[in-house]
Amino acid sequence: MIPTISVGILTAPEVTIDFHGDFKGRDGTTITGKHRFKATELTEGALEFHPVLPHDSFTIHDVTIGVHFHWEQKEHQTFNGSLKLVVSDREPQLLHVINMIDVESYLLSVISSEMRSTANMPLLKAHAVISRSWVLAQLEGFNQLPGTAVATLGEEGDMIKWYDKDDHTQFNVCADDHCQRYQGISREITEKAQIAVTETAGEVLTYEGKLADTRFHKCCGGVLERFATCWEDKQYPYLLPVRDAENVGTTDFSGTAECSKTGEHAQTSEHYKTADYSNEEDATAFIEGHPASFCNTQDPDILDQVLNFYDRTTTDFYRWQVSYSTEELSELVRKKLGKDLGQIKALEPLTRGPSSRISRLRIVGTKGEVVIGKELEIRRILSESHLYSSAFTVHTEGAKENPERFTLHGAGWGHGVGLCQIGAAVMGEKGYSYREILSHYYPGTDVTKLYQHVEH
Repeated sequence: MIPTISVGILTAPEVTIDFHGDFKGRDGTTITGKHRFKATELTEGALEFHPVLPHDSFTIHDVTIGVHFHWEQKEHQTFNGSLKLVVSDREPQLLHVINMIDVESYLLSVISSEMRSTANMPLLKAHAVISRSWVLAQLEGFNQLPGTAVATLGEEGDMIKWYDKDDHTQFNVCADDHCQRYQGISREITEKAQIAVTETAGEVLTYEGKLADTRFHKCCGGVLERFATCWEDKQYPYLLPVRDAENVGTTDFSGTAECSKTGEHAQTSEHYKTADYSNEEDATAFIEGHPASFCNTQDPDILDQVLNFYDRTTTDFYRWQVSYSTEELSELVRKKLGKDLGQIKALEPLTRGPSSRISRLRIVGTKGEVVIGKELEIRRILSESHLYSSAFTVHTEGAKENPERFTLHGAGWGHGVGLCQIGAAVMGEKGYSYREILSHYYPGTDVTKLYQHVEH
C-alpha cells in the first residue's frame, strides 16, 4: 500500500486559496472557488477538504520558496490531493497550510521541483529513489534528531549548532529546501518524470536492511562530506568523503590519482578509498585548485537539467568568491551573531571535514572572539542569506592586525553530504545508470523494493 504524507506548504496568519472543482469538508459541506482563511477565525482548530474528483486541485496564494536563501520569492502554487488547515501549536496566530498526498504523487512533484522534469532519465530515477527513501524515513521517524541542537565545545562561549526537523510537529515534512522542494503541479511534470517514478515505484535505498539517510545537495565541489561535519557527531558507513570523479575515491586534488574502485561497479563501501582535505594545506590546494570532477561543469544543457529558473541566478558554485570590507564583515557578524565583536581582525578555521568544509570557525574581533559551527551556522553568519558552502579559504588585504578586506575563496554549493545533483546529472549524461549513480554517492547501499506501483 502506498503511504500518504502530510506536507507543510505555508505558515502565515491568513491565506487565500482557490478551489478548482468541488471539495468536501469533514462535515459534508462542499466548497469551491476562492476563499480566505484566518488563524484567528479558525474556531474548530483544524479544517480538512478532500477533492470530489481525484484530479481536482487547489491553488495557494503567495507561497514563499527559498526561505532565507538568496533566491527567496513568493509565487502561487497549485496542488492535487487534500488540504488541511490547522492553527499552529506553537504560535496560535499562525496557520499551517498542509497538503495530504500519496508518496508517489508527491515524488512526481519533488523531482520536477528539485530539478527540471526534462532532466536525463538516470538522474530522475536516482532522485526518485533517494527522495522516496528520505520521505519514508521521516514517516518512520528514522534518524530524526532532537531539533536544533546546541553543544559547547572547548572554551566557554563556543556556539556550535546544527539544525534538523525542529519545527515540523504538525506535518511530516515541509515543502521547501529545508526538507525537499515540493511545488505541487505548478512545475511542469513531464512524461519522463512519470516514467522515472513509475519504473522505480517502491524502490528505496537501504543499508544492512534499514532505510538509508539519503541527503543530497546541489554541488559538492569535488568531494563528498561526512554526516558529522554538518549534523550530530555520528557516522554513517555509506556517507563517505569520496571524490566526485571518474576515478572514484582519488585523494589527489588534481584528479589524476588512479582508480581505487574494486571491480567495474563496486557495491560495498570498503571498496572506496576516501579523500581527506581537512588540514589547511590540503584544503587550500583543493579549494584554490580546479580539479576534474563530475560537478565541475559549466555546460548549459546539463545545468538547465538541475537548476530551475531561480537557481540560475547562481552562476559560480563549483568555485566561487565572496569579498567584504572589514566594516561590512564586522557589521554583518554583529547583526547575524547578535553580539558585538568590534572590528573583525581574523577568520580562523579550526576544524574542517574531509571535503574541506569548516565545522568550527574562530571569529576574532577587537572586542572579543567566538567559535561558531557547524557548517550551516557558519554559512548563515558570514552572509546576508547563506554562503554557498563552508568550504572556503580566507584571504585578507592590508595589515595583518588591521585588515581592510576579507575575501573568501570557496568550493561547492550546499552541505556536500550524499548525492551531488549536478554531479549526478553529469554522470547520467556520461551513460551511468541510476543504480551506478546511487552506488557512487551512497557506497555500500542496496536498492530495495518496498511496494509495487498502483495505478490510480
